[in-house]
Amino acid sequence: MTSAREKAVSGIYRITLFACLFACLFAAGGCSWMFGNPGQAETRQGVSSSLVDYLYPKGEKPAELEPGTPRLELPLRVGIAFVPAASASSQVLSEATKTELLNEVRSAFIDREYIQHIEVIPETYLSANSGLSGMQQVARLYGVDVMALVSYDQVVATDDTQASILYWTIVGAYFIPATENEVQTFVDTAVFDVRTGTLLFRAPGTDKRQSQTTAVQSMEQMREDRTGGFAAAMGDMTSNLSTELTRFEDRLEEEPQLADVQWQEGSRGGGVGSLGCELLLLLLLAGAATSRRAAAARS
Repeated sequence: MTSAREKAVSGIYRITLFACLFACLFAAGGCSWMFGNPGQAETRQGVSSSLVDYLYPKGEKPAELEPGTPRLELPLRVGIAFVPAASASSQVLSEATKTELLNEVRSAFIDREYIQHIEVIPETYLSANSGLSGMQQVARLYGVDVMALVSYDQVVATDDTQASILYWTIVGAYFIPATENEVQTFVDTAVFDVRTGTLLFRAPGTDKRQSQTTAVQSMEQMREDRTGGFAAAMGDMTSNLSTELTRFEDRLEEEPQLADVQWQEGSRGGGVGSLGCELLLLLLLAGAATSRRAAAARS
């Protein structure tokens, strides 16, 4: 027959066992909360920079553009820069990463003979000089004729699957891939004639990617997805920029009033691929037409 002493010891043992089990569960739960809320609803966050907000800060009205047709003197001196974000919290890319991305765009176009050089301009210079006049001041500082401004918008959606309930255990948080990330990135490059502030053409680039990861690796994976999304979107934009440049060449043939294109004195003025040949032919045709009109007037 069990004595009262043995019953008491058995009761204390059970209480101690349950207390230890509860403490372990609480500790595991506490660790999981460090990585996120298991089963949480989808969360969304984003970063962006707006070309319109940069050129026309605080809702100011667009200034009157300098009258006249944009004058493009080949070979062109081009500046390229990221449009500053509205707030410091929107800085998802370091200045070094932005410079690296812009240098990749530069490499894709620098070997074209109608481009003299491409200057990668730090975003900080544009941050201190907003508005159309600010862009023109920065362009004059770097001695460029054309400015390519890159704006962006990136949205990140994070959601936990039903398996995330296992995040309540230490093992689950480290080994169960129950967090889903979706990153959508959009970039847009607008190319301006500096003197007149005229938009010559633009080119977009997009990327969408998804990943599934553990709670412990979620933040690292998200950073990789965001950086990779920007790199892929910039690559897509670079391809589209080349296409839009070709279309701009075609438009110049049909609508020569879009821009007055001339070669700088002393430059080669030829052998520049499609753009050089077509623009040179355009200039020759324009000169021939002017000569015919002058001869007709004299007769």
